[in-house]
Amino acid sequence: MNPSEIKIACSNCNLRELCMPVGLSTQDLEKIDQIVSIRKKIKRGSPLFSNGDPFTSLFAIRTGFFKTSIATEDGRDQVTGFQMAGEVMGLDGIVSDKHTCDAIALEDAEVCVMPFERIEDLSRQVVSLQHHVHKIMSREIVREHGVMLLLGSMRAEERLAAFLLNLVQRLHSRGFSRSEMVLRMTREEIGSYLGLKLETVSRTFSKFAEDGIIDVKQRHLIILKPDDLQLIANSTQCN
Repeated sequence: MNPSEIKIACSNCNLRELCMPVGLSTQDLEKIDQIVSIRKKIKRGSPLFSNGDPFTSLFAIRTGFFKTSIATEDGRDQVTGFQMAGEVMGLDGIVSDKHTCDAIALEDAEVCVMPFERIEDLSRQVVSLQHHVHKIMSREIVREHGVMLLLGSMRAEERLAAFLLNLVQRLHSRGFSRSEMVLRMTREEIGSYLGLKLETVSRTFSKFAEDGIIDVKQRHLIILKPDDLQLIANSTQCN
């Protein structure tokens, strides 16, 4: 897509408050609009970037759902995270100037491409943008800490409960239902992320359904008893 084909303005984007600083002046907003170079469409199952690709940009997800993963030494695909509209991807490449994971679209998606050099230049002019980038990086560190807690000390039921609560809360902040969602990832991908076997994930879903905590039909899920789910998760959330 040629950048001239589309007028891109973060100031007019309904996701701006999620991936850009809030409370900016009109002048700063005009500067922020210079960040996005193009919008890029990614087909389901296609990579946004792959392990080893040169790092040049961050990507703000406009629509769609992604997973990030790494290949283990024995060839398995280890899921490291799930990302949705309003979230920023590509931070993994900042340290070594190369991406260290694969980012795959779980459904047809569109991202805003934000060249990192442009972000750095504007961060010197708009202090709140610099703070926002630091906040995004900090959020990634907190997310990884949450995953370590899940994998290190929580039982299967606690892991899945915390995962579902976090997912629905993130979706709710984007204007979706507080209790209903469509799972874009497979049970196997959830198991890979949570460090659980597929059979364990399926069995835990079934137990939650039998206990009346959730209603699940294929990928459509309704949380019927959020308080019970929160109790199972022991108030531990993974971001």
